[in-house]
Amino acid sequence: MDAIVNTAAAKQRGTGRSVASWTFTNPEWVAPSEPTRHSTVDVRCDNALPGAPGQVGCVNLQAVPVISYSLTGPWPEVAQHIKDAQATGLPGKYGTTNYLTRLTDRKKSRENRGKACPSAVILPRPPGKSCDEYPFAGTWQGAKYGSGEFSRRVVNAKQNTDAGKAFEGFYTYSRVLEGDRFLVWIR
Repeated sequence: MDAIVNTAAAKQRGTGRSVASWTFTNPEWVAPSEPTRHSTVDVRCDNALPGAPGQVGCVNLQAVPVISYSLTGPWPEVAQHIKDAQATGLPGKYGTTNYLTRLTDRKKSRENRGKACPSAVILPRPPGKSCDEYPFAGTWQGAKYGSGEFSRRVVNAKQNTDAGKAFEGFYTYSRVLEGDRFLVWIR
């Protein structure tokens, strides 16, 4: 593998691919076969996960990570909101190439959330409810830094919080770094 990550320094990245080469020989043949080579897809190895700089891992750069929310799962109101928002043409729908891309700058994420869900929008907020935004505040397609098109909906606050935690876990588990693309599948 050509990609080597220096784990001594944070936020290091390397890309590469492996190449296997072999030659067949047989004492009965006059000469060995021509060398045969096969290479893998491009792989990125890094220790650049926000909040976990010592955690080294690798990903296939051709694979697009997908987070899934279920309409019958633990966060049905959030899933329905995303499904409805995607139906209007907002980015991130599974099966398309209209990707979402990760935004790691916390200040910009807060600005995305503030534009989509300012506290003055829904007053008074019903008890146990919170404002959910799509595209997610933690993406470059969010309300402020995206096209300006977004959706907001009042949903169950616990579902919103827990779905947000699952989303952060998806970023870590799938090694989605700044600017990496991904999709959202509603099932």
